[in-house]
Amino acid sequence: METKNVILELRTKQGLSQDELAEKIMVTRQAVSRWENGETVPNTDTLKLLSKVFDVSINTLLGQPRRLICQCCGMPLEDEIIGHDRDGTMNESYCKWCYADGMYTYSNMDDLIDVAVKHMVTDEFPEEQAREYMKDLLPKLDYWKRYDELSDGGQFDEFKHQLIKEINDLHIEGLPKVEKLNALVGQYVNLAYPLPSGETVKFLDDKKTYLGNQLECEFGGDRYFGVLAGMDFILVSTYDASGENPELVVYKKR
Repeated sequence: METKNVILELRTKQGLSQDELAEKIMVTRQAVSRWENGETVPNTDTLKLLSKVFDVSINTLLGQPRRLICQCCGMPLEDEIIGHDRDGTMNESYCKWCYADGMYTYSNMDDLIDVAVKHMVTDEFPEEQAREYMKDLLPKLDYWKRYDELSDGGQFDEFKHQLIKEINDLHIEGLPKVEKLNALVGQYVNLAYPLPSGETVKFLDDKKTYLGNQLECEFGGDRYFGVLAGMDFILVSTYDASGENPELVVYKKR
């Protein structure tokens, strides 16, 4: 699809007039009209603004001329899973699991491989083969090739260690000692917890990336603990193996 058609379709889906879109990105209505007529194409700065307004990548606005893959884990990138910079701009080099709000979530290649392989293994693609594939792929990706330049010097790891300490210091009965926290995207872990009133409530933002893990209850049975944390909260819950019947154990502001 050409850029003119992409902009028209996205504007229409959001119910915006040309005037309203022009106001959001500080251009004239005539400029929007020229884009949609195919007379001109937005410049780079304007494409960034359109990307934020429509919550799509610049690659999508340009008709997807490139095949995007995460330069940390190698995952093919669609708009829904692209990571964001601190200002909310999409960073088309990374997925939400590897890059969140301007921070890289992996500093250890082996940790990333351990997480990725769990989602790759099939009858036709056994664990050993998946591990060898990732060990060959990751060193070729830009993040790992430029790790010394891009890494934050261990600050994010220190933040994770502090969160782990705070979670373990809660001493929740039946919760095993937390050793690791992985990047988890909100839409996959945003459970609806029942309130005494009979209503249900969600605490997370589907579009944000959090740190968390799932652990088996020390007492056995079919219940699991889910641990989730962000900059300003810690959440611990239990649920069935399928994620059903969730119960909130702790929601604590940091």
